[in-house]
Amino acid sequence: MKRRLLIIHLISNGCMLLREGAKHTIVYNPATKKTSSLPRHSEINDFLTRKICRDLGIQEL
Repeated sequence: MKRRLLIIHLISNGCMLLREGAKHTIVYNPATKKTSSLPRHSEINDFLTRKICRDLGIQEL
């Protein structure tokens, strides 16, 4: 999955970008108070996409 589409999905489900690191972006869900890191690759594996959504407590793609 493209990184850009995953970010759009995360933001539309109430998450926000907390900070930018050198190799990862930290995403925060204020509703569940959970965080997850998002790698800075143009393509993100489907298994990792599902794990990020589960970590944040939102609906998987």
